[in-house]
Amino acid sequence: MFGIVRPCSHRLGEGLKTEWMAHLCGLCLALRSDHGQLARVVTNYDGLIVSVLTEAQTERTPGRRRTAGPCPLRAMRTAPVAKGEGARLAAAVSLVLASAKVRDHVADRDGLLARKPVALAARRVARSWDRAGARTGASLGFDTAVLLDAVDRQGAIEALAGPGTSVLTVTEPTETATAAAFAHTAHLAGKPHNAEPLAEAGRLFGRLAHLLDAVEDREADAASGAWNPLAATGTDLTEARRLADDAVHGIRLALREVDFVDGKLAHVLLAHELSQSVNRSFNTVSCAHPHQGSFGPAGPAFDPEPPRPEPRGFFAGCAAFLGLCCTCKLCCADQYEGPWSRKKREGCCTDCDCCDACSCCECCECCECCACVGGASC
Repeated sequence: MFGIVRPCSHRLGEGLKTEWMAHLCGLCLALRSDHGQLARVVTNYDGLIVSVLTEAQTERTPGRRRTAGPCPLRAMRTAPVAKGEGARLAAAVSLVLASAKVRDHVADRDGLLARKPVALAARRVARSWDRAGARTGASLGFDTAVLLDAVDRQGAIEALAGPGTSVLTVTEPTETATAAAFAHTAHLAGKPHNAEPLAEAGRLFGRLAHLLDAVEDREADAASGAWNPLAATGTDLTEARRLADDAVHGIRLALREVDFVDGKLAHVLLAHELSQSVNRSFNTVSCAHPHQGSFGPAGPAFDPEPPRPEPRGFFAGCAAFLGLCCTCKLCCADQYEGPWSRKKREGCCTDCDCCDACSCCECCECCECCACVGGASC
């Protein structure tokens, strides 16, 4: 499991937690049904947002859920899971982007991928995921070529980036890919007028994902000599935080323009939980609402994380992922080590002592992020 949107059950509440798990399991099962058991390793928290957005724009019907069998991630319990075009689109997008990650690991000769036979097998897996994602995307009217093009351009952009280059130049391919995926949910839901604001939300979500990944990896990248967009462009943490906060604010504004049938879960994930993700990445719990201007007289409190272990290679990460699944740690552990990144993660069903779902608004005079969006309110 990976992704920047990792909500805790305390903030979601029982009802939204059930809905969130339905989409997470729906993505996992869509990957298995369309592409086989191995494809389930690309299940990720951010990919399910595509499924959430599709359903949020669609009238509720009895057939939108099915009962899935027992699973280790649910402590061997059955559960209602999302099905349909939203889950399949999320699966297609996840496959294509995961194949790009595999090729990056091969190019960097990470771990076991430094060995030619292993690298060859990984390339074959990546190519098969590309083809599988393209087939599913085509059946839904979505051309995954826009994702592959973005991935192909990323390397060239990074090679040209240097001190003085805007970090937003580096994040552009990710922004383009996520904008296309978010916008296509409007077409699947039969609401093409939603495509433009959703594309804007997707563009800013891609920017935020890229920035937060760079912030979280900056120390490990510096230690290993790996390329990092913040270090390469000379972007300091204060500027990165400003860009991240602006992206969250822009997503909130874009969501106001979307015609949702029931946008409560989408609003909580993209308006509230993204703020939590920013705070988590920058190791600060203070409110950083864009309208506050600054983070306090002394600036933001950035507490550096302790040095991390080296990330695992692709196949070692797959083995670790299966181990986490079989022991239910992904679901129930207070904290576990990410299978690939080895970053500390919280189990998705773990209770916490965090603040209310509306904590991103309580310390701000301007509460515009709490304006009702499709029936969602604070």
